[in-house]
Amino acid sequence: MGNEVPANFGPSDKNPQSINIELGEKEAEGIYTNLALISHSPSEFIIDFARVLPGVPKSRVYARVVMTPHHARLLANALEANLKKFEEQFGRIHMPGDPSQGKGIGF
Repeated sequence: MGNEVPANFGPSDKNPQSINIELGEKEAEGIYTNLALISHSPSEFIIDFARVLPGVPKSRVYARVVMTPHHARLLANALEANLKKFEEQFGRIHMPGDPSQGKGIGF
């Protein structure tokens, strides 16, 4: 039994239409990832999502997403737009090694 989430196609779609996307219980839990491995061919992008833990020399891929270059570009644009909205609401996301972050204890 899942939740139905309304969705629209991206702004590049000439004829946008509404669709319902079912979100199953397992998928709704999400998968924590702190590493994305990206590879591509002329026809597709492959993004493997993994988790790396301190002191553990081995990791594994928990999810793989395969998409066309067109959809990879749409995903990149959507991520950029959402990062901008996030930072407008919550402030700048500081990256490790960012000199403007100052010296702290790392979290």
